[in-house]
Amino acid sequence: MTTDAASATPESGTPAEYDERVTPIPTRWVGPIRVSGNAVEGEIEVPLATYESPLWPSVGRGARLSRQIEGGIVATVVGERMTRSVLLRARGAGAAHLASIDVQQRFDELAAVVAAQSRFAQLVEIHPEIVGDLLFLRFAFTTGDASGHNMVTAASEALLSTVLAWHPELEYGSISGNYCSDKKATAVNGILGRGRSVVAEMLIPAALVESTLRSSTQRIVDLNTGKNLVGSTIAGALRSANAHYANMLLAFYLATGQDAANIVEGSQGITYAENRDGDLYFSTTLPHLIVGTVGNGKHLPGVNAALDRLGCREEREPGANARRLAALIAASVLCGEISLLAAQTNPGELMAAHVAMERGAARRGGSKA
Repeated sequence: MTTDAASATPESGTPAEYDERVTPIPTRWVGPIRVSGNAVEGEIEVPLATYESPLWPSVGRGARLSRQIEGGIVATVVGERMTRSVLLRARGAGAAHLASIDVQQRFDELAAVVAAQSRFAQLVEIHPEIVGDLLFLRFAFTTGDASGHNMVTAASEALLSTVLAWHPELEYGSISGNYCSDKKATAVNGILGRGRSVVAEMLIPAALVESTLRSSTQRIVDLNTGKNLVGSTIAGALRSANAHYANMLLAFYLATGQDAANIVEGSQGITYAENRDGDLYFSTTLPHLIVGTVGNGKHLPGVNAALDRLGCREEREPGANARRLAALIAASVLCGEISLLAAQTNPGELMAAHVAMERGAARRGGSKA
């Protein structure tokens, strides 16, 4: 059943009994979104858990737009890896440099160490950095359908022990040296990759820009340049130029049992818009989505049901379900991003929508979906 938030009716009645162990978050299924690409095909509704009720109709408008275009939103998963960087100390930079060379030359041996202690983790890259007498080794792994936080930490523990056994002149520094980089806004994740990297894009005919978004191609292109590209640059954003990726990411993460703190790096991404003979090319690039369909949090009944409904619990090759989830998240981000930008091309539209929805919900005593 289609449940675009714009047409959903909040339930009223007696509030549920208070339980201090549970924080209820209103959740609605929005869409369906028409998606194609290398990880998912079809029209799929998505769950968004949020207190910001205008987010539902905003994403819903983008979803309606996608259903009016052949192929809808094309979501392409362009990479996947999870990282952990270990920190070691050497007697000096020379010793650190020699050790780093040896570690890279013995990649196959280290890959075998990982394979021996994990069914799903596979070592795909080692990237060293030396600062003074400090040696950072940034290990990158594929992790199947898990986001991989614990999996890569366990693998890195094994690799760290092996490297220290090979090089007794080195000293242990930390299992995590912040060069990973986990739950922090950094440049390295976008450059080297962390999590699932997805590009979502759509070519929107000019007529639909006007009828569905109530804007124009050039106004949206100009706003994206001025707001997202220039505005983010003067603000000092790190490899990030977007309007509100974090809104859609947090709502999707909470509904599907992801580690919500990973929206810190997940919301770093770039929105790009181009006028193509009057039609609007619009894309959202999310280089580091830390998401999974198995692991911690996925056992909860609501999360389980959501992942089943999203089609992310099917019998597929390891990693395919997580790639499907990442593609759906990227498509949802595009829906919310283009809707907000379109609203901001019209003076007063954004505030009017918030006032109408949030004050209406307050008068009704809140909503439950």
